[in-house]
Amino acid sequence: MRLKDLREDNDLKQTTVADFLHIKQNTYSQYENGQRQLPIPLLIKLAKYYNVSTDYILGLTDRKDLK
Repeated sequence: MRLKDLREDNDLKQTTVADFLHIKQNTYSQYENGQRQLPIPLLIKLAKYYNVSTDYILGLTDRKDLK
């Protein structure tokens, strides 16, 4: 997944993204590191937050746009 890259590209801290998702920072860290599966509702929320497709976050495409 591209969670860390997206977060860093937007100059955000893990705590900022975790607060947006209403979860603890260590839980978000586990999503970034692949230690825990990202629930689909949070995947969708992050795609909207970063304005990218869920496929991009999952690494299924290199296209960031939603078209």
